Amino acid sequence: MNYIQVENASISYGEKVLFQDVNLLINKGDRIALVAKNGSGKSTFLRLIGGEISPEGENAKLSIRKDLNIAYLRQEPDFHRDMSVIDTVMDSDIPAIQAVKNYELAVAKNDPDAINDCVTKIEDLKAWDIEAKVKEILTRLKIDDLQQSIGSLSGGQRRRVALAQILIQNPDVLILDEPTNHLDIEMIEWLEEYLSSPNLTLFMVTHDRYFLERVCNVIVELDEGHFYHIRGSYSDYLEKRAERKSNQAVRNEKLNKLFKKELEWVRRQPKARGTKAKSRIEQFQKIKEEKQSFKHESVMKFHIVPERLGSKIAEFHNVSKGFGHKNLIQNFSYKFKKNERVGIAGVNGSGKSTFINLLTGALRPDEGKVIIGETVRFGYYNQEGLDVSEDKRVIDVVRDIAEYIPLDKGHKLSAEQLLERFLFPRPQQQVFISQLSGGEKRRLYLLTILITNPNFLILDEPTNDLDIITLNILEDYLMEFPGCLVIITHDRYFMDKLTDHIFILEGEGKVKDFNGSYSEWKSRQQLALEEARKEAETFGAQPKEKKLKKAPEQIIKNNVKRIEKKIAEKEEIKAKYSEELNANLDNLELLNELSVKIGEVVKEITILEEEWEEWVEQL
Repeated sequence: MNYIQVENASISYGEKVLFQDVNLLINKGDRIALVAKNGSGKSTFLRLIGGEISPEGENAKLSIRKDLNIAYLRQEPDFHRDMSVIDTVMDSDIPAIQAVKNYELAVAKNDPDAINDCVTKIEDLKAWDIEAKVKEILTRLKIDDLQQSIGSLSGGQRRRVALAQILIQNPDVLILDEPTNHLDIEMIEWLEEYLSSPNLTLFMVTHDRYFLERVCNVIVELDEGHFYHIRGSYSDYLEKRAERKSNQAVRNEKLNKLFKKELEWVRRQPKARGTKAKSRIEQFQKIKEEKQSFKHESVMKFHIVPERLGSKIAEFHNVSKGFGHKNLIQNFSYKFKKNERVGIAGVNGSGKSTFINLLTGALRPDEGKVIIGETVRFGYYNQEGLDVSEDKRVIDVVRDIAEYIPLDKGHKLSAEQLLERFLFPRPQQQVFISQLSGGEKRRLYLLTILITNPNFLILDEPTNDLDIITLNILEDYLMEFPGCLVIITHDRYFMDKLTDHIFILEGEGKVKDFNGSYSEWKSRQQLALEEARKEAETFGAQPKEKKLKKAPEQIIKNNVKRIEKKIAEKEEIKAKYSEELNANLDNLELLNELSVKIGEVVKEITILEEEWEEWVEQL
């Protein structure tokens, strides 16, 4: 079923063409990712298919299926600052969602009469499963204070509210612009599983490569204004892209040889030319235009020499730190070694930034001490980003730090040359900071950190707003970085590639040092969980394939009766929970617990009813 179709669409800003005559078809069940360099027009294309802007071009056309419900997650959500979180999250005309919203408000206000009315309404609408879904989404995204105003939230919290809002609406099509930004790894893994449902249709931009691999079934690359479609996973896309680039390189080499040959001929020709000569000159111009259309992919290579690192680097001695009653780090000791590569993992609020601030001296420990070696020169890339005036030019930002940068073997680079290696061509070096995209600002910020010649790099969420091409180049540089490296990131691929062990902040001050990658640690966790599950009896454990084999009529009837009995038992449990809920309208904690239990029972009844139908069909 066709949902959205884009035909011969172009978008340009002044002389800059973002994309030209592109075509795209989004069918039901497609989970598409758009991949491109920063500044190529990814967010603009999302606005196009979201119906916010119209395509340019005489034959351009945007077709959106009638009555299609589209939800769009922007990088900067536009909310009313005075609205509460619950009013924003459940801003919907769907009766069931409104019933759940009113129930949550009644619970928050501790109004027994209103709660009773809401419970009746939810029962009438059979909306307990929706209530359970809402609870799950809010819990997973750690949205706790539903009465808090939007204006009091941080940027990351507003993003999570926006994500919760569109997931609760259950739209036909999800348009997601960097959905993993401002989520911790635990949230990303849940969202990854949630969006992998075959019933969902989505179009997204993300730099998270594990997310791309596990969620998407179509990759669309926007390269030099044109679309390249690959049906398959991110791995399939990489293979096809490498093949395409190789073919382009071969073609470009042939064009170069032909161009040189024809150029020599043109230069030898006298001014007066016959018809054949003019035809050959026209052919030469076509070759020249085609040759110019092939652009070499920019490469961000640099070999800045860091300061020498002595034997004493950084040491934690029985360090403890907390705020109020919350203990973040308790009695932690560790000595950093040369060329060490550490990842720091933990849910939001577990103390990752506190750990970094203790390391850099921005915070003092409550107990213990942190000792930093005399030769240590920190380079700290934090989440706040570039702190310079918006009316400053790119080149001046770099020159304020250094006119020249020392390289290995006694060489040096000018500020202009260094910017070019960071994918800022000479014309763009003259633009103002205000004209840069979010990703370009992050790339420039990274440059300002590296040119200070640090020998101990600390990267706090370095992957936010960087495109995949820049990330790959940055990874190559960091693989060769001859100093200490500490990384906080929600990008599991980035952490796996660059770290050899991780500090896991487990809560209540516990810091575990795991010798291995994040994925290895996660695999061990999953293995332990699976072993625990095998020991317990699980509902519906018998595979349906075994149940649905042809069976004698009496066996089928016995199974039908067995399932009907289970459904009756579950209905009794549901009724019991509902009675208990009505009898405890003044107990908010118990109300929340019971509403979740009712939602779980409703799901179990639905599964049993589906199984019952499958057996009945065999009679």
